[in-house]
Amino acid sequence: MADGTANVWRDRKRYVWPVALLMPLLPFAAVSGFAATKVSAFLWIGPIVILGLIPLLDLVVGLDPGAPPDAAIAALEADKYYRWITFLFLPVQYTGFLVALAYLMHANLTVSDRIGLAVTLGFIAGLGINTAHELGHKREPVERWLAKVALAQSGYGHFYIEHNRGHHVRVATPNDPASSRMGENFYQFWPRSVFGSLQSAWRLEAKRLARRKQSPWNWGNDVLSAWLMTLVLFCAVMLWLGIGVLPYLVLQAVMGFTLLEAVNYLEHYGLLRERVGDGQRYGRVEPRHSWNSNNVATNVLLYHLQRHSDHHANPTRRYQALRDYAEAPALPTGYAGMILLALVPPLWRKVMDPRVLTHLDGDLSLANISPRKKGRILMRYAGALPHASEPPQPGPSPSDRVVPVSVRQARCPGCGYTYDIARGDDHEGFPPGTPWSAVPDAWTCPDCAVRDKADFVLELTAAE
Repeated sequence: MADGTANVWRDRKRYVWPVALLMPLLPFAAVSGFAATKVSAFLWIGPIVILGLIPLLDLVVGLDPGAPPDAAIAALEADKYYRWITFLFLPVQYTGFLVALAYLMHANLTVSDRIGLAVTLGFIAGLGINTAHELGHKREPVERWLAKVALAQSGYGHFYIEHNRGHHVRVATPNDPASSRMGENFYQFWPRSVFGSLQSAWRLEAKRLARRKQSPWNWGNDVLSAWLMTLVLFCAVMLWLGIGVLPYLVLQAVMGFTLLEAVNYLEHYGLLRERVGDGQRYGRVEPRHSWNSNNVATNVLLYHLQRHSDHHANPTRRYQALRDYAEAPALPTGYAGMILLALVPPLWRKVMDPRVLTHLDGDLSLANISPRKKGRILMRYAGALPHASEPPQPGPSPSDRVVPVSVRQARCPGCGYTYDIARGDDHEGFPPGTPWSAVPDAWTCPDCAVRDKADFVLELTAAE
């Protein structure tokens, strides 16, 4: 950007962002529309709008050209107008949730009508997970707490841990349950991601609490405290409306996290980070490791989640300041439309597998391929067999790394998180005075999860 443009740059979507708050109003539209007309389609308004109308709007409205210059980002992120849009999602979300459940139980509805209304609630729960995603990446304690609140409706509270501390560390590697593999269809990916993410979240919290000399079976476990919110919510609803509401509570929760997993499926399909150094570490995540889309309608609906490369590079950056990367691989349409494609595996493979191949310049050794399908995929693309590559150069193993004993502070060069030896970090299990050499080599930045311990910038004492 030319000098001085930051002073005149304006967010062209500034007054469009509140449109995202229309989505949690869909349960009200479902109830009022059906009550007035008795047309059952109103009760299915969630999937009709999100998987029907939004993809059409993406095609009609087109791409989003707006991107803030570097100099405008700080002021843009400090503007609390944008923050309140995410805050307001929660009261609308839960008011619609309770109103719709009361109507579901008290109105004279058929089973299929009740299922339709529960599915609509599930789609709003899925958008609630996206709101939790935005809030949970922020440093402010209130926003992190609100992220757990937003996740309570879907029962997916462990996402708060696994996404930040698991997915962002292992993204685009075979070790990440939420990174889909080339040749893996959505129905194979769903159980691997759902159950793998749950197990990973528990292990991450158990490891953190072990550093604090605590059992994972206490309320300091962020996974348990998040699940407790769901338990309290569901029990309160059942005390109010009766045990008969339970199947619909479960259905809407499953639909909510299924919508999330559909988005997970398309975000990193077939993309792989290379190993570096001695081959024990994966290289840093780059724009080429995430599929992006810049369609306006879904950008507003999902708080710029489609600018996914910038999100992985700067996880604590607020949604309004995220930018598109020209070098990132682009999906043919918005996330909403791509979810529809993912539900039909043959169409998905026909559209996406050639795009993976093109993005990797024909070198499938650079792809994250499903082990079950690897031979078949290599045969199908016989001209794209793995190229010979240089063996990794030997380097010092983490255990051999020499760490100065007089480190005073260590700063993450990505997000600025600072580990101060004198203060320690009790939440991470490092009491005051814990030296940098005692921090595990596999530890990553607790705020952004992008940088490993080896990446931190060290500030030494005068003695050093």
